[in-house]
Amino acid sequence: MTDNVQHWLILIMRLSGRAGTPRMRIWRALRGLGAVVLRDGVYLLPTSPSRREALEQQVGAIRELGGNALLIEVDDSAIDSVDALPSLFDREPDFQALRAAVVEWQQACPQLEEREAQRQLTQLQRRLQGIVEIDFFPGSESERAIMALAEAETVFNRYFVPDEPQPIQAEIPRLDHAAFRGRSWATRCRPWVDRLASAWLIKRFIDPEARFVWLEHPNQCPQDALGFDFDGAPFTHVDDKVTFEVLLASFSLESQTGLSRIAELVHYLDVGGTPVPEAVGLKLMLAGAKERCDDDDALLQHTDMLFDDLYQAYLAGDPGRE
Repeated sequence: MTDNVQHWLILIMRLSGRAGTPRMRIWRALRGLGAVVLRDGVYLLPTSPSRREALEQQVGAIRELGGNALLIEVDDSAIDSVDALPSLFDREPDFQALRAAVVEWQQACPQLEEREAQRQLTQLQRRLQGIVEIDFFPGSESERAIMALAEAETVFNRYFVPDEPQPIQAEIPRLDHAAFRGRSWATRCRPWVDRLASAWLIKRFIDPEARFVWLEHPNQCPQDALGFDFDGAPFTHVDDKVTFEVLLASFSLESQTGLSRIAELVHYLDVGGTPVPEAVGLKLMLAGAKERCDDDDALLQHTDMLFDDLYQAYLAGDPGRE
């Protein structure tokens, strides 16, 4: 898009009436992309490289089934009543329904087992992510839904992670890596997203010789250990930053593209906020690793590989990210 002119992708397709199942598969794919129906066999999307690629794949699938398909791109000048088009993509009812589901989850949360509460919360996060991805003309309802999921994360922590650190207001000092080599680093046992990502960051970018101590309770932190991600620790939540982001800022790493992308993801999974496409997938993999590994050192070793792969993928570039 250039010069603030909206461009549109129009898919015109025709399939044999006997192709019921394939037609339904293609229809579901188009709906998943957020396309709206202008008339039977005519679909509309705001243009973007990733949406064009996705629609081109559907064109190929339609032709393989013996149908006809044409994909064209036009700008506003080629469409009558163009001002009415954004309203066709209104996601407000979807966001409102999601917020209602979040309220139901919050009411049920005290009676749920931790694993079931986490499973349901992950489903809600996945649902939010799906709506946001096709919310091409965001309004206030999207912000309300994002805030509702952030509050849901806080509710989960209140019931199941009582030692989750509370943010403090402070300046984040800039530190020299050389003064933090070969140290012991301590955090709460059974680490989850922020602690796992922070431990990976410490090992890979701050202290390659780091040794980790897993605490049953923060007040058990050894005097010679550097604490992170608990109240009173040298590295913990500051203002709106989670521990991973504080470590980035402390050691002047926040400008590195791969790390800044991981920071967005960790922030979302730890305290909520704007959804990140990879977040739910990473959360599921971390949950699986936590189920498999009873030992925290083994868990860290296992999840280090996940963060290594994620970091390399971000460095290589993500063609699906607009």
